[in-house]
Amino acid sequence: MKKQILCILSIFCFSLVSFGQGVGASPEYVKALTAEWKGERFPDGRPKVSDGILERLKNVSMEEAWAGLRNKGYLNQFEGDWTILDNESAMTGRVVTAQYMPLRPDLQNYVKEQGIRENRAQQGGTNSWPIDMLQEGDVYVADSYGKIVDGTLIGDNLGNSIYSKSKRGVIFYGSVRDMEGLSAIDGFNAWVKGHDPSYINQTMLTSINTPIRIGRAIVMPGDVVLAKKWGVIFFPAHLVEEVLINAEVTALRDQFGHLRLKEGKYKPGEIDSQWSEAIKTDFINWLNNYPGKLPMSKTELDNYFKERNW
Repeated sequence: MKKQILCILSIFCFSLVSFGQGVGASPEYVKALTAEWKGERFPDGRPKVSDGILERLKNVSMEEAWAGLRNKGYLNQFEGDWTILDNESAMTGRVVTAQYMPLRPDLQNYVKEQGIRENRAQQGGTNSWPIDMLQEGDVYVADSYGKIVDGTLIGDNLGNSIYSKSKRGVIFYGSVRDMEGLSAIDGFNAWVKGHDPSYINQTMLTSINTPIRIGRAIVMPGDVVLAKKWGVIFFPAHLVEEVLINAEVTALRDQFGHLRLKEGKYKPGEIDSQWSEAIKTDFINWLNNYPGKLPMSKTELDNYFKERNW
């Protein structure tokens, strides 16, 4: 009898959990969203793209990155026209998403109740909740519907917390306050739509680690972001490595082509069109004696040429 009661209680509790929608997405939901990723994951379900990939991605041009995603059918991954804290630095990282909306009291009450159930901090505003989840290598990406005045998601206090946890910065389709204070945080960077001295008001957090829209880009938890002064691109985790090596090889082809044109070895039409077997062989030999360190490993390069037709 006791076993039956315990079984019924377990089913009832599971039903409550299944029915309730949390503020933070469950690991199972994040895994379902990113099912094409086959590698390691964080406990929250997000794909764990390697630090090495993140570092190499900083050297990829926005055009090459965008072209690689376009060729895979991902046309809605770029957003431009940003106010940038330090536009001479590139930032890459694994995305933690947050969605903000105009405040509605009954929904705000529900969010706060869910926050208690999820053991989230009750002191301060809900805009600190995504920050509590950050790990090194994460980038906090939030949609606050472009609100500037009274829409400032962070100031320098939260900025310091973000950088101490992630060693990165933020990308907000919205605003921040105290740009001067944020600029004093060594290493911290921000891509925002504006800034204002006002405090956040009439804006509420509604979800963490769910799909969001950043301008014309669709962003998923666990995406990899490349942010430069030219704009921001979000990569599905399962595609980032393939797009990266394609972009790296394209850059090497361009470097080789420019060199040979300066030397006068080939005519422009020969370099700009389908390469002859002689140019392909010349390029491979040049790679084998590359004057510096190749961005990828020899194994990655060999596999690239095995799987692709020129």
